[in-house]
Amino acid sequence: MLQIFLFMAIHFPTAAWATKATIYEVNLRQYSHEGSFLAFAKHLPRLKDMGIDILWMMPITPIAQKGRLGTLGSYYACSSYVKTNSEFGSIADFKQLVNEAHGLGMKVIIDWVANHTGLDHEWTVSHPEYYQQDVYGNFTERNGWKDVIDLNYQNASMRNALIVAMQFWITECKIDGFRCDMAHLVPLDFWKEARKQCDPLRSLYWLAECETNEYHTVFDTTYAWEWMHTTEKQIKGDCSLNDVYKVLHSYTQIGDGTSKLLFTSNHDENSWNGTEYDKYGLAAKAMAVFTCTWKAMPLIYSGQENANRKKLAFFEKDVLQWQQPVVLHDFYKALLALHKSPAIYLGETHILPSPHPQVMLYVRKSGDSVVLVALNLSAADKIRFVVQHEWLNGTFVSIFSQIHYSFEPGTSFEINSYGYLVYAKLD
Repeated sequence: MLQIFLFMAIHFPTAAWATKATIYEVNLRQYSHEGSFLAFAKHLPRLKDMGIDILWMMPITPIAQKGRLGTLGSYYACSSYVKTNSEFGSIADFKQLVNEAHGLGMKVIIDWVANHTGLDHEWTVSHPEYYQQDVYGNFTERNGWKDVIDLNYQNASMRNALIVAMQFWITECKIDGFRCDMAHLVPLDFWKEARKQCDPLRSLYWLAECETNEYHTVFDTTYAWEWMHTTEKQIKGDCSLNDVYKVLHSYTQIGDGTSKLLFTSNHDENSWNGTEYDKYGLAAKAMAVFTCTWKAMPLIYSGQENANRKKLAFFEKDVLQWQQPVVLHDFYKALLALHKSPAIYLGETHILPSPHPQVMLYVRKSGDSVVLVALNLSAADKIRFVVQHEWLNGTFVSIFSQIHYSFEPGTSFEINSYGYLVYAKLD
């Protein structure tokens, strides 16, 4: 308990605008044939209507030429921290995108790669001392990645230069925060100093790609990799729902200062391990429902609202094929609207007795706001059950059909194979 208290006591405050937000990861290269800031801007009204609050732009910096993998290289091997990738457009174009997003009430965060740079980053010439080097003076890399080299966090000047570069995007382009790549590979004290120097410039949101407990003291949200891996095992029959609940319980022990990022896909998962349909099969949509109805920050990756079933190439052009209308737009719109209700972003959770080993059944409540969720993660069809709980009385509405129901003690339900039921109590 003492450790949890300390986490809560020193945690940086989360921006008020982020407390009930949802995040959308933008793979700019694959988003359109143009692959540009301005081409993506055309999608902003659609994403706003769907309920997106925060746009996470995968790295927008130029990609190193030396050691480049594939034809176009990795976003995560940059050659400068203060320029844009010319394939995407100019800094002026990016400013225009940010301004348009802000005009619609959305925020923009950028991917920040602080552990390493590309092999021919401009610092390799101007400041070679900024890098880890072996006894022969060669730049080194400790994780087995062939197209990057590690920065030297023993060098105070490098740390300062990196923070100055972060401040550039805040002051020059008015970004709203950072998604910090492989955050746990970077010393925690650097992130603390970065927040101290960046937060006064603008109300910022900080997302960390890590699950290391100590990093919860700095970041607003951290990844829920363990949840994703455990649910994949559960769907494939390698563990039980009880194992999933254990992971979820562990997340409640980190204190109220940090939220978890729940996702069924992202750029890494999609490109290297397949889509959410490869992972969860017919339960993919039910798992998406969970990410938006638990107390967490939900993430939607480019194309998920399009029911994309394609692994996108990472180092090549591989454009998403958009359907018209976007097939799951209304599905996510209903979920993201619900996510903004107090029962979801604030509420307490009660897990109900399940009628089947692979049915998740829970109710969430805050004040008069109540939500009931049932998820059938199995092929078993037409499972009937009765829910008994003091919170489940009065008029509820199905968030997908908008049909109203009167809930009374003993109300019975039926759920189809891989189905999902979500009912919200009207105010």
